[in-house]
Amino acid sequence: MFLGLDVGTGGTRVVLVDERGRVVASAAEEHAPFRSEYPGWAEQDPEDWWRAAKKAIGEVVASSGGAKIDAVGLTGQMHGAVMLDAAGNVLRPSLIWCDQRTDEECDWLHKEIGRERLIELVANPALPNFTLTKLLWVKKHQPEIFAKIAHVLCPKDYVRYRLTGTYAMDVQEASGTLLLDVANRRWSAEVARISGIPEAWLPQLFESPKVCAHISPEAAGLTGLTSGIPVVAGAGDQGAGAVGMGILAPGSVSATIGTSGVVFAATATPTRDPLGRLHTFCHAVPGRWHVMGVTQSAGLSLRWLRDTIAPDESYDALTALAAKVPAGSDGLLWTPYLLGERTPHLDSQARAAFVGLTAGHTRGHLVRAVLEGVAYSLKDTFTLFSELGIPVKGVRLGGGGARGPLWREIQASVYGYTTDILVAEEGGAFGAALLAGVGAGAWPDTEAACATAITIAQQIAPDPAAKERYAVGYQGYRKVYPALREIRG
Repeated sequence: MFLGLDVGTGGTRVVLVDERGRVVASAAEEHAPFRSEYPGWAEQDPEDWWRAAKKAIGEVVASSGGAKIDAVGLTGQMHGAVMLDAAGNVLRPSLIWCDQRTDEECDWLHKEIGRERLIELVANPALPNFTLTKLLWVKKHQPEIFAKIAHVLCPKDYVRYRLTGTYAMDVQEASGTLLLDVANRRWSAEVARISGIPEAWLPQLFESPKVCAHISPEAAGLTGLTSGIPVVAGAGDQGAGAVGMGILAPGSVSATIGTSGVVFAATATPTRDPLGRLHTFCHAVPGRWHVMGVTQSAGLSLRWLRDTIAPDESYDALTALAAKVPAGSDGLLWTPYLLGERTPHLDSQARAAFVGLTAGHTRGHLVRAVLEGVAYSLKDTFTLFSELGIPVKGVRLGGGGARGPLWREIQASVYGYTTDILVAEEGGAFGAALLAGVGAGAWPDTEAACATAITIAQQIAPDPAAKERYAVGYQGYRKVYPALREIRG
């Protein structure tokens, strides 16, 4: 049996997977909502992640009937900056992935290193989401805390530290720190030096399926796990999620809608976008890389709409209203920039909008426009793939956006590709468990693990009429952001 643990934004999820790739037990524990003291700020307490992990692991262990767990894999929200002192104590709440306060630090990095040079060194430009910019904000605004830092980790790696006492990180996760030489899968000494980040703060790097630690006696007593169980490096949520969906070889692509939305494509080499609109990261598969585009507020857009106009109604009820509205929402458009936007605009100050409202539009129109607007935003990444020559042989849908039939159909017709729905789309925790199985020797590699564990349940072809309508709608959608930016000034 292999245990996968996913330290998400809203909660921690744990799954137990057997040698046939079946999920035999699972549990989840919610996190406290992230704090936002000022607009654009987002912080969480790492101790709360550890609390949730202990509880969810304990529930899975208790429900497994004493099954032998052979290895543990971890995944979680990427980019968060966890700062520890020399004794391993948390110095301040973690600035998490969606924190947007670091525009000045991004500008400083581009000035000091040069935007093009930074992309050469770490394959990506400076964005507020990345870990390094958060460390630089603390350096400037909280120097007394910065002076005490001895270790820097990302969220799931902090939970690993609590489970094992080991400071470690995988290269896929490290790609999102802005401190990794992505092409060579090692820390960038040049970026660390210029930024004033001692390399001694950075944990040892491992490939995702590699065993990097073992469960400590103390953590065993707190979770019910057996002391000494091997723990593999794992991957960030997108890397582990890609493994869990079988997105391993060039041409394979996934579109996942959670709080954020991600279009992820595996590549054989580190393919850089000269303009930095796509992220280029190491893959969780050793020797491979991936590119991905990110929509900051994908599922968040639907949650915001529900909480604003119909807090007592279910998502199913709202999407039932949307299903009665024709494709294209009778001209209503939604731009999902509630938290700024990454791909393709790289604009933390971008703002969301409904455009084209009339007296004839209903709640169903609003809901459908949100579903379509998120899909349009993700289509921006497919447009960039085409521009950069990145192959797309098919698309697999994941996350909450793959669970409702309407959003599935909208995505297939907006993207213009036949899309796959998997029998069990268990997300990052499932992928982390498969990586643990590879590390334990149950499968020789990730390809073998995915061949055993992943089955396609359904294929959805684009609806020709809807596809044509969405092609027109997408062209209108692409005109909205420049207009909003002009209004903002």
